[in-house]
Amino acid sequence: MMFLQYFVWGAWYVAMGAYLNETLQFNGQQVGLAYGSTALAAMISPFFVGMIADRFFATERILAALHLIGALLLFWVATLDTFGQFYPVLIAYTLFYMPTLALTNSLSFHQMTDPGKQFPGIRVLGTIGWIVAGYAIDLLGYGRSAGMFQTAAVASAALGVFSLALPHTPPARLGHAITARDVLGLDALSLMKDRSFAIFVLGSFLICIPLQFYYAFANAFLSEIGVASPTSKMTLGQWSEIFFMLVMPWFFVRLGVKWMLIVGMLAWSTRYALFASGNADDLMWMLYAGILLHGICYDFFFVTGQIYTDKQAPIQIRAAAQGFIAFVTLGVGMFIGSYLSGWVVDQFVTGATHDWRSIWLVPAAGAAAVMILFAALFRYREEPTARGVTI
Repeated sequence: MMFLQYFVWGAWYVAMGAYLNETLQFNGQQVGLAYGSTALAAMISPFFVGMIADRFFATERILAALHLIGALLLFWVATLDTFGQFYPVLIAYTLFYMPTLALTNSLSFHQMTDPGKQFPGIRVLGTIGWIVAGYAIDLLGYGRSAGMFQTAAVASAALGVFSLALPHTPPARLGHAITARDVLGLDALSLMKDRSFAIFVLGSFLICIPLQFYYAFANAFLSEIGVASPTSKMTLGQWSEIFFMLVMPWFFVRLGVKWMLIVGMLAWSTRYALFASGNADDLMWMLYAGILLHGICYDFFFVTGQIYTDKQAPIQIRAAAQGFIAFVTLGVGMFIGSYLSGWVVDQFVTGATHDWRSIWLVPAAGAAAVMILFAALFRYREEPTARGVTI
């Protein structure tokens, strides 16, 4: 389930930038908006999960329906070549796909006896699925064609059928009243009274704006400057993510929450500086280094943020707090970043080529500014655990 879940996403999300930019000739703002479709869906999908999936239908059945409908929409997307047609259908697809991320997690947790020990081994197969998707797209020669969406559609249909064979997982809150406060996670707003948590939320929101430059334009950048098989090369970032996920406990002991977050932000700025300075010839090592920084960029920032949020929130609102952070970062922050990244890219284009050095320096400076602001304002006292380890 996890392998296919992330194979579907990885099959189109990484390579789409080059396809839209080079094959369909979309401008930077249109490419940015296309990548913002997942962020828009991330803002809306909690309504679906909170109001319908948790109360009325077995998880495996709703997963089957969402992925089968998603497969049809992906096949449709593959036939569209104008932005006015492509964009609304892509949004429709992401509205069906994004809720499945939470649903696969909840189904897994429901079936496990010890999620803390069992879930990482399951979830890592999702990262492997993303990696395999990248290699598959390059191997099939779909890096600049609609074949990426057709590949994702086939995988989505397979997952839809397979979902019917998953263990029965009844609605988690069958019979509970539906409240807007629960769905929106508004109880988590009480945490904003804590100055440190408020600074963390603000910093997380701001850093997600320059972050979207990578997701929307890294593949198009590598393709345009002549890097061979850019989609498979970008999977090095996921291998890095797996490695740093395994060694995170070692870093936590030595750095603590604040410095883990700062190092994560620094890694984003460094990555963009490397992209601005590298090329496909003698400085290709800089591009590889920028890609390999993904493990630090993602794990040190997002995973540390989730751990910090879980630690700060009382047990009765932890789920709401995680939902609130996801809404602020993966939703609002990424959506604004999608729009602004596209606008910036359009400012540095001449004909069919871009001034990528100038483009990458913008998010490099933005991420550095957010890091400095966060380092100056965030105050967090590390507390020893029962074993004397700070977390």
